[in-house]
Amino acid sequence: MTQNITQVLLLFEGLSWAILLVFLRIGAMMMVLPAFGEGSVPVRIKLALSFAFCAIITPAIAPGIGTWPDVQAKALRAAGAEVIAGLFFGLMLRFFIMALQIAGTIAGQSTSLSQIFGGSAGVDPMPAMATALVIGGLALACIMGLHVQLARYMIDSYGLVPPGVMISTATVAEAGISRVSACFALAFTLAAPFVIGSLVYNITLGVINRAMPQLMVAFVGAPAITAGGLALLALAAPYMLTVWYMAFEGCITLPFGGGP
Repeated sequence: MTQNITQVLLLFEGLSWAILLVFLRIGAMMMVLPAFGEGSVPVRIKLALSFAFCAIITPAIAPGIGTWPDVQAKALRAAGAEVIAGLFFGLMLRFFIMALQIAGTIAGQSTSLSQIFGGSAGVDPMPAMATALVIGGLALACIMGLHVQLARYMIDSYGLVPPGVMISTATVAEAGISRVSACFALAFTLAAPFVIGSLVYNITLGVINRAMPQLMVAFVGAPAITAGGLALLALAAPYMLTVWYMAFEGCITLPFGGGP
């Protein structure tokens, strides 16, 4: 009887340590993940989602974690390593939301629409185009099964950074620089139609002004660039979000090698 109780206690001890480590990584990741980690999502919802993902991921990870460390310093070090790993893997995906924000900002500036509803985006004030792209991207990701993909992404993260192991600074620097540069390139690619359209518009306006100096081209061209920018957004947004989602899905599949 005593032996059975001891075995149960040892099993509970190992399971509780595994649950704690998984919760630390998932909880830190949940703070910055797209959709689930948005500022508009209440903290209680984020906490409930963290527990839900922990219930899914712990059975797959627990056998490789082990028991409580004998030294308290090792436990604190392992806990800190999990929090850092969670933030790192969460930010790898958060960069794609920033790419949509940058693309929308560039598009708004190019089409003179950056000041329209610029401060009505809540936590992150953005131009209306950036807000529309971010909401559309998050909706597309959720429709395509973001919760399932994130569960797989969280499980795969333990193969890249084992539980309780501090992620190396070289990995953070290399992967971080690669992801940031790739997301900036993605943002400029998404905003390219608006930049090209703005260039053509300004060249045309300059030619007209040169040919007819008496004409107030600014008053004539302002409605044209506004209407053209909105029409271009309606035409290009589906293709922009498709390209963005392909890059986003590639990063979920290969965190250190996927993406744009």
